[in-house]
Amino acid sequence: MRALAAIVGSDMHPVNNLRIRNFIRDTYKQDADGVAAWMQLWNKAGFDAIETMLRADRNRRGGFCYGSSPTIADAYLVSQVFSAVRFKTDMSPYTEIRAVVENCNALKPFADAHPSKQPDAGT
Repeated sequence: MRALAAIVGSDMHPVNNLRIRNFIRDTYKQDADGVAAWMQLWNKAGFDAIETMLRADRNRRGGFCYGSSPTIADAYLVSQVFSAVRFKTDMSPYTEIRAVVENCNALKPFADAHPSKQPDAGT
């Protein structure tokens, strides 16, 4: 569980945050497509590793990353998938990840926390 959360928290999210995206844009003179390619590179690497982990435990999982209820791994994964989709990362290869995210988003706490439902969503 911690290893999966660490992939998102240490390997994926930090290199996709606004400060890094602006650095890539400004320092390396990348347009929106160049910045998106950077993000998709790291999203793919992380999601490939996570998908492999989830497939290895498929028979022991109960619809979430680990077990039959969400853990910190699910919270990290759901937020990273939202970001990846927002920046047009192709999620079609990641059947296990998409199933976990769907199960999480069906729960009221996840649904209520969705970025589109936040007070500042329109800004």
